[in-house]
Amino acid sequence: MLCLCWILDAFLTVHPSSTLFIRETVSFKCDMKEGKHTDWEYKIIKDGREILNSNTNKDLSIKIASTAQSGKYTCSADNKRYQKTKNSNTVSVTVKGKPRATLTPGSTIIHVGGSVTLNCSVRSSAGWKYEWFRRDQNTEDQMRTDDQQNRVIRVSQGGIYHCRGRRGNPFYYADKSDDVTIKITCEFSHLVCLNLLSHFLSNLNFILCFLLNPLFYYILCSSTNQTINHTINQDEARDSQHASPHQGQR
Repeated sequence: MLCLCWILDAFLTVHPSSTLFIRETVSFKCDMKEGKHTDWEYKIIKDGREILNSNTNKDLSIKIASTAQSGKYTCSADNKRYQKTKNSNTVSVTVKGKPRATLTPGSTIIHVGGSVTLNCSVRSSAGWKYEWFRRDQNTEDQMRTDDQQNRVIRVSQGGIYHCRGRRGNPFYYADKSDDVTIKITCEFSHLVCLNLLSHFLSNLNFILCFLLNPLFYYILCSSTNQTINHTINQDEARDSQHASPHQGQR
Protein backbone atom coordinates (compact mmCIF):
# COMPACT_ATOMS: atom_id res chain seq x y z
CA MET A 1 0.00 0.00 0.00
CA LEU A 2 2.84 2.41 0.83
CA CYS A 3 4.52 1.58 -2.46
CA LEU A 4 1.29 2.24 -4.38
CA CYS A 5 0.86 5.65 -2.73
CA TRP A 6 4.42 6.57 -3.62
CA ILE A 7 3.89 5.64 -7.27
CA LEU A 8 0.72 7.72 -7.50
CA ASP A 9 2.23 10.77 -5.79
CA ALA A 10 2.56 14.03 -7.75
CA PHE A 11 5.85 14.77 -9.46
CA LEU A 12 7.31 18.22 -10.19
CA THR A 13 9.90 18.87 -12.90
CA VAL A 14 11.56 22.18 -13.74
CA HIS A 15 12.65 23.07 -17.29
CA PRO A 16 15.15 23.79 -18.68
CA SER A 17 17.01 22.93 -15.45
CA SER A 18 17.08 23.66 -11.73
CA THR A 19 19.85 26.21 -12.34
CA LEU A 20 18.22 29.25 -13.93
CA PHE A 21 19.31 32.69 -15.05
CA ILE A 22 17.81 36.17 -14.86
CA ARG A 23 15.38 36.84 -17.77
CA GLU A 24 15.09 33.15 -18.55
CA THR A 25 11.65 31.55 -18.84
CA VAL A 26 11.13 28.59 -16.52
CA SER A 27 8.44 25.96 -16.90
CA PHE A 28 7.03 23.96 -13.98
CA LYS A 29 5.37 20.69 -14.90
CA CYS A 30 3.18 19.09 -12.26
CA ASP A 31 2.32 15.49 -13.08
CA MET A 32 -0.41 13.91 -10.94
CA LYS A 33 0.15 10.39 -12.34
CA GLU A 34 -3.56 9.79 -11.98
CA GLY A 35 -6.58 10.48 -14.17
CA LYS A 36 -6.75 13.26 -16.76
CA HIS A 37 -4.68 16.38 -16.20
CA THR A 38 -7.88 18.43 -16.69
CA ASP A 39 -9.35 16.81 -13.56
CA TRP A 40 -6.97 18.80 -11.38
CA GLU A 41 -6.43 22.38 -10.27
CA TYR A 42 -2.73 23.14 -9.96
CA LYS A 43 -0.64 25.39 -7.73
CA ILE A 44 3.08 26.11 -7.71
CA ILE A 45 4.45 26.83 -4.26
CA LYS A 46 7.77 28.49 -3.41
CA ASP A 47 9.08 28.28 0.13
CA GLY A 48 5.57 27.58 1.41
CA ARG A 49 3.83 30.40 -0.52
CA GLU A 50 1.68 29.98 -3.62
CA ILE A 51 3.07 31.86 -6.63
CA LEU A 52 1.17 30.35 -9.60
CA ASN A 53 -2.09 28.53 -10.17
CA SER A 54 -4.14 27.07 -13.00
CA ASN A 55 -7.51 25.38 -13.26
CA THR A 56 -6.52 22.71 -15.79
CA ASN A 57 -2.98 23.34 -17.08
CA LYS A 58 -0.26 21.23 -15.47
CA ASP A 59 2.48 23.28 -17.23
CA LEU A 60 3.00 26.70 -15.65
CA SER A 61 5.64 29.20 -16.73
CA ILE A 62 7.15 32.40 -15.40
CA LYS A 63 10.04 34.63 -16.42
CA ILE A 64 12.85 34.86 -13.90
CA ALA A 65 13.33 38.44 -12.76
CA SER A 66 15.87 38.25 -9.92
CA THR A 67 18.06 35.96 -7.87
CA ALA A 68 15.46 36.26 -5.09
CA GLN A 69 13.49 33.62 -6.98
CA SER A 70 15.93 30.98 -5.81
CA GLY A 71 14.28 28.62 -3.36
CA LYS A 72 12.46 25.35 -2.81
CA TYR A 73 9.54 24.67 -5.14
CA THR A 74 6.70 22.16 -4.93
CA CYS A 75 3.39 21.71 -6.67
CA SER A 76 0.01 20.83 -5.23
CA ALA A 77 -3.21 19.87 -7.00
CA ASP A 78 -6.83 19.48 -5.93
CA ASN A 79 -9.28 17.08 -7.51
CA LYS A 80 -12.68 18.46 -6.62
CA ARG A 81 -14.51 15.55 -8.16
CA TYR A 82 -12.91 13.05 -5.79
CA GLN A 83 -12.20 15.54 -3.00
CA LYS A 84 -8.47 14.81 -2.85
CA THR A 85 -5.26 16.81 -2.77
CA LYS A 86 -1.83 15.66 -3.88
CA ASN A 87 1.53 17.24 -3.15
CA SER A 88 4.74 16.79 -5.10
CA ASN A 89 8.41 16.36 -4.42
CA THR A 90 10.56 19.43 -3.67
CA VAL A 91 12.90 20.91 -6.29
CA SER A 92 15.65 23.32 -5.21
CA VAL A 93 16.05 26.11 -7.75
CA THR A 94 19.09 28.38 -7.98
CA VAL A 95 18.93 31.65 -9.93
CA LYS A 96 22.12 33.32 -11.18
CA GLY A 97 23.03 36.35 -13.25
CA LYS A 98 23.21 36.07 -17.03
CA PRO A 99 25.85 33.49 -17.99
CA ARG A 100 28.71 33.82 -20.43
CA ALA A 101 29.88 31.09 -22.77
CA THR A 102 33.49 29.90 -22.52
CA LEU A 103 35.41 28.78 -25.61
CA THR A 104 38.34 26.45 -24.99
CA PRO A 105 40.52 25.46 -27.98
CA GLY A 106 42.45 22.21 -28.09
CA SER A 107 45.19 24.31 -29.68
CA THR A 108 45.42 27.74 -31.29
CA ILE A 109 47.68 26.43 -34.06
CA ILE A 110 46.58 24.29 -37.00
CA HIS A 111 49.28 22.53 -39.01
CA VAL A 112 48.64 22.56 -42.75
CA GLY A 113 46.24 19.74 -43.57
CA GLY A 114 45.27 19.32 -39.91
CA SER A 115 42.50 20.51 -37.58
CA VAL A 116 41.83 21.45 -33.96
CA THR A 117 38.88 20.99 -31.61
CA LEU A 118 36.92 23.86 -30.08
CA ASN A 119 34.89 23.35 -26.91
CA CYS A 120 32.06 25.70 -25.90
CA SER A 121 30.41 25.53 -22.48
CA VAL A 122 28.15 27.48 -20.14
CA ARG A 123 28.97 27.27 -16.45
CA SER A 124 27.14 25.04 -14.00
CA SER A 125 24.07 24.35 -16.11
CA ALA A 126 22.66 21.89 -18.62
CA GLY A 127 20.47 21.74 -21.71
CA TRP A 128 22.48 24.11 -23.92
CA LYS A 129 22.92 23.98 -27.66
CA TYR A 130 25.70 26.02 -29.18
CA GLU A 131 26.11 28.47 -32.03
CA TRP A 132 29.53 28.99 -33.58
CA PHE A 133 30.90 32.07 -35.32
CA ARG A 134 34.01 32.60 -37.41
CA ARG A 135 35.42 35.68 -39.08
CA ASP A 136 38.62 36.83 -40.74
CA GLN A 137 39.87 40.00 -42.36
CA ASN A 138 37.65 39.57 -45.41
CA THR A 139 34.42 38.09 -44.05
CA GLU A 140 31.76 38.89 -41.50
CA ASP A 141 30.68 36.52 -38.74
CA GLN A 142 29.44 33.21 -40.08
CA MET A 143 27.07 31.23 -37.88
CA ARG A 144 27.28 27.46 -37.63
CA THR A 145 24.43 25.75 -35.81
CA ASP A 146 23.19 22.20 -35.55
CA ASP A 147 20.15 20.58 -33.99
CA GLN A 148 22.46 18.57 -31.75
CA GLN A 149 24.20 19.78 -28.62
CA ASN A 150 27.32 20.60 -30.63
CA ARG A 151 29.45 21.58 -27.68
CA VAL A 152 32.62 20.34 -29.40
CA ILE A 153 33.44 20.97 -33.06
CA ARG A 154 36.52 20.38 -35.20
CA VAL A 155 37.79 23.12 -37.52
CA SER A 156 40.51 23.25 -40.17
CA GLN A 157 40.30 26.95 -41.06
CA GLY A 158 42.20 29.76 -39.44
CA GLY A 159 40.28 32.77 -38.22
CA ILE A 160 38.72 34.41 -35.18
CA TYR A 161 36.14 32.20 -33.46
CA HIS A 162 33.57 32.71 -30.74
CA CYS A 163 30.47 30.85 -29.57
CA ARG A 164 27.34 31.26 -27.49
CA GLY A 165 24.79 28.94 -25.90
CA ARG A 166 21.02 28.87 -26.22
CA ARG A 167 18.33 26.79 -24.56
CA GLY A 168 14.66 26.72 -23.65
CA ASN A 169 11.51 27.75 -25.47
CA PRO A 170 11.54 30.62 -26.28
CA PHE A 171 15.31 30.62 -26.76
CA TYR A 172 17.39 32.11 -23.99
CA TYR A 173 20.90 33.16 -25.04
CA ALA A 174 24.03 33.25 -22.93
CA ASP A 175 26.47 36.07 -23.64
CA LYS A 176 28.96 35.19 -26.36
CA SER A 177 32.41 33.93 -25.44
CA ASP A 178 35.66 35.82 -25.81
CA ASP A 179 37.28 35.63 -29.23
CA VAL A 180 39.88 32.93 -29.87
CA THR A 181 42.28 33.33 -32.81
CA ILE A 182 43.25 30.15 -34.64
CA LYS A 183 46.30 30.35 -36.90
CA ILE A 184 47.58 28.01 -39.59
CA THR A 185 51.28 27.18 -39.43
CA CYS A 186 53.33 26.16 -42.46
CA GLU A 187 55.88 24.14 -40.53
CA PHE A 188 54.73 20.80 -41.90
CA SER A 189 54.63 21.99 -45.49
CA HIS A 190 57.99 23.71 -45.00
CA LEU A 191 59.51 20.30 -44.29
CA VAL A 192 57.67 18.81 -47.24
CA CYS A 193 59.06 21.52 -49.47
CA LEU A 194 62.65 21.01 -48.28
CA ASN A 195 62.30 17.28 -48.71
CA LEU A 196 61.09 17.76 -52.27
CA LEU A 197 63.98 20.09 -52.99
CA SER A 198 66.47 17.49 -51.85
CA HIS A 199 65.06 14.77 -54.12
CA PHE A 200 63.82 16.43 -57.30
CA LEU A 201 64.99 18.96 -59.83
CA SER A 202 64.82 22.54 -58.65
CA ASN A 203 62.27 23.63 -61.26
CA LEU A 204 59.93 20.76 -60.31
CA ASN A 205 60.31 21.68 -56.64
CA PHE A 206 59.43 25.23 -57.47
CA ILE A 207 56.16 24.15 -59.13
CA LEU A 208 55.16 21.80 -56.31
CA CYS A 209 55.93 24.31 -53.59
CA PHE A 210 54.20 27.06 -55.51
CA LEU A 211 51.04 24.94 -55.61
CA LEU A 212 51.20 24.43 -51.83
CA ASN A 213 51.29 28.14 -51.13
CA PRO A 214 51.70 30.66 -53.97
CA LEU A 215 53.40 33.42 -51.98
CA PHE A 216 55.10 31.77 -49.03
CA TYR A 217 56.55 28.87 -50.91
CA TYR A 218 57.64 30.99 -53.83
CA ILE A 219 59.88 32.90 -51.44
CA LEU A 220 60.85 29.79 -49.47
CA CYS A 221 61.67 27.60 -52.44
CA SER A 222 63.38 30.34 -54.41
CA SER A 223 65.71 31.12 -51.53
CA THR A 224 66.25 27.42 -50.86
CA ASN A 225 67.04 26.75 -54.52
CA GLN A 226 69.58 29.55 -54.53
CA THR A 227 71.25 28.06 -51.47
CA ILE A 228 71.28 24.58 -52.98
CA ASN A 229 72.55 25.83 -56.36
CA HIS A 230 75.25 27.85 -54.62
CA THR A 231 76.30 24.75 -52.67
CA ILE A 232 76.27 22.62 -55.81
CA ASN A 233 78.42 25.17 -57.68
CA GLN A 234 80.93 25.21 -54.83
CA ASP A 235 81.05 21.41 -54.81
CA GLU A 236 81.51 21.29 -58.58
CA ALA A 237 84.32 23.83 -58.44
CA ARG A 238 86.03 21.89 -55.66
CA ASP A 239 85.65 18.64 -57.61
CA SER A 240 87.10 20.29 -60.72
CA GLN A 241 90.15 21.45 -58.78
CA HIS A 242 90.71 17.94 -57.45
CA ALA A 243 90.22 16.42 -60.88
CA SER A 244 92.59 18.80 -62.77
CA PRO A 245 95.93 17.11 -61.83
CA HIS A 246 94.63 13.72 -62.89
CA GLN A 247 93.37 15.09 -66.16
CA GLY A 248 96.77 16.62 -66.86
CA GLN A 249 98.52 13.25 -66.37
CA ARG A 250 96.42 11.50 -69.01
